[in-house]
Amino acid sequence: MENTHTAPPAPLRLAFIGGSRSSAVGYSHFVSSAMDGLWTLVAGCFSRHAESNQESGQVYGVHPERIYDTWQALLASEQGNIDAVVILTPTPSHVDSVLACMRAGIAVICEKSLAVSSEQARQIIAVRDEHQAFLAVTYNYAGYPMLRELERKIRDGKLGKILHFQAEMPQEGFVRVDARGNKPTPQAWRLADGAIPTLHLDLGVHLHQMVAYLTGEKPLELVSDQNHYGWFAGVVDNAGCLCQYSGNIQGQFWFSKSALGHRNGLRIRIYGDLAAAEWYQAQPEELTLSHVDGRREIIDRAGQVEVTNALRYNRFKAGHPAGFIEAFANLYGDIAVGIRQFQQGLPWQGGAVYSAELALEGMHFLEAMVASSQSRRWETIQA
Repeated sequence: MENTHTAPPAPLRLAFIGGSRSSAVGYSHFVSSAMDGLWTLVAGCFSRHAESNQESGQVYGVHPERIYDTWQALLASEQGNIDAVVILTPTPSHVDSVLACMRAGIAVICEKSLAVSSEQARQIIAVRDEHQAFLAVTYNYAGYPMLRELERKIRDGKLGKILHFQAEMPQEGFVRVDARGNKPTPQAWRLADGAIPTLHLDLGVHLHQMVAYLTGEKPLELVSDQNHYGWFAGVVDNAGCLCQYSGNIQGQFWFSKSALGHRNGLRIRIYGDLAAAEWYQAQPEELTLSHVDGRREIIDRAGQVEVTNALRYNRFKAGHPAGFIEAFANLYGDIAVGIRQFQQGLPWQGGAVYSAELALEGMHFLEAMVASSQSRRWETIQA
């Protein structure tokens, strides 16, 4: 009998710039990229510190000859031998390595925030277009299945006309102490605010992306305030805004690192004229719907769903919660499809999940928040 089975494609070859074992996100990217067998990490410059660089490469299973002292050396040696580079360095240093990769013809996967200003984001987009490069930005929460289920329900009109929303991401990392009373010790770059505070680049970008993905609408204007309450003088650690979106949608954003009791309180509430929905990142397997007739229901992967019953979201059956790492793996699955399409000359656009255009809109949004906190009035968001 003729064998009609098709062998799965070989894993795509990945390199890391940054992302050491001791970094905030490196190990999460390593585990999630490998989870479904779609990617394999083959090279990297994981840290500027030689010992950490070598140790990280060993932990990740990278051959010593493909662990590089500088990212420039990595690009020079690995061009043509890798399918994509993941940029995992601190946000202020993204732009140089992103531009260099695209100019070298290497596909780029960049941890959010893509840039620290709209000017940088525009520069990145211009180089991407000039070199016809592949660029995807990762917002890890966008990979949660129930968030994708919510997007489908909104798109299918299950919530009716969207009226308003609340999006929040409170954390406690700048005010909480450990069991012995020791103050937190964030990375130095997180304590150096630029024109857009690091808080906004770290947390605000997630909320902007999430609302864009779920509603498909654009932010138009906002009024905002920001403040400092934690241990670190002069560092913004609490911000919020009231905003107006296209479609006559009103929204509220709040993100903080000075909110005791919240390890990571990411929550989105969206209110329509037929139903309202709420999703809470600490309980990611459940989506709560409240209907206009008073009914309330909690949906999980085993319920009446359109998206989350797909095999890719059920590495194990409902009732056995999937979490942050699995959500990240879903992103890597999406990007693997995009890379293969791109390599075949097919069109692929990231849209509200991965695009540099969304990152640029996010920079405009955050810049308007800063301007409003200074002017004490409503500010128009640049289109």
